[in-house]
Amino acid sequence: ILEQAQERGLSSNFFFATTFKRYQVQMATLDELEKAIKEHGPTVEKEYVKGRQNLVVNPAITEYNKTSTAANGTVSTLINILKTLSSEPDAVDALSEFLSD
Repeated sequence: ILEQAQERGLSSNFFFATTFKRYQVQMATLDELEKAIKEHGPTVEKEYVKGRQNLVVNPAITEYNKTSTAANGTVSTLINILKTLSSEPDAVDALSEFLSD
């Protein structure tokens, strides 16, 4: 995606750059969550108020799924930015001009 943005002159575009940065953060978060899942397994013990231990699904799995869904949406947005802005150079110029006023 970054190579395509560079080829199309969009790598410094504000919308692309901020969305791409968000995608990088999401991917780093997914890496950390994956490590936590591998380290602790699919289930973990949860201690309740009275000291009882119960086996529950690792909460990192839920967060991993949420983050991967968000990352998929972000990558779709990046692709749309590439398609839209590279096919409409006037739209980029008009938007840049509007934002600079």
